[in-house]
Amino acid sequence: MEKKGLIVAVDGHSSTGKSTVSKILAARLGYTYIDTGAMYRIVTLKAMREGLIKDGNVDDEKLKEVLPTIIFGFKYNEGKKCYESYMNGEYVETAIRGLEVSDNVSLIAALPYVRELLVEKQREMAKEGGVIMDGRECRVPSCRGEVLYDGES
Repeated sequence: MEKKGLIVAVDGHSSTGKSTVSKILAARLGYTYIDTGAMYRIVTLKAMREGLIKDGNVDDEKLKEVLPTIIFGFKYNEGKKCYESYMNGEYVETAIRGLEVSDNVSLIAALPYVRELLVEKQREMAKEGGVIMDGRECRVPSCRGEVLYDGES
């Protein structure tokens, strides 16, 4: 399989502008943009909709069943000039940025089995190359470059 381009991971501290830079770079290069943080938010939204988070606790057994059924998508909206997040084909960008998801995402992100599956999904999404990955822990073995963005560059 021939690669369509590089796999670039952009990492850095919160609120440094790495998402903005990643999105601009992906759009200009015609690369796929993968927001790894949004993936955790999508899992959180799915868990909330399924009633798997109650009183600060996650129903691990049921989440382990639901997790493999989630299909992550990131699409560029030409009209709005922005990237949008999708879960199983449903537009969820607004929903995953809401307060309720924000209040629960750390519960989901702390689960080792969630982290393992999302890293696997990220590798799958990046396998053909031509990808800009934005977020912490972008672990793709064939990644040809990692940028640590501190907002000063």
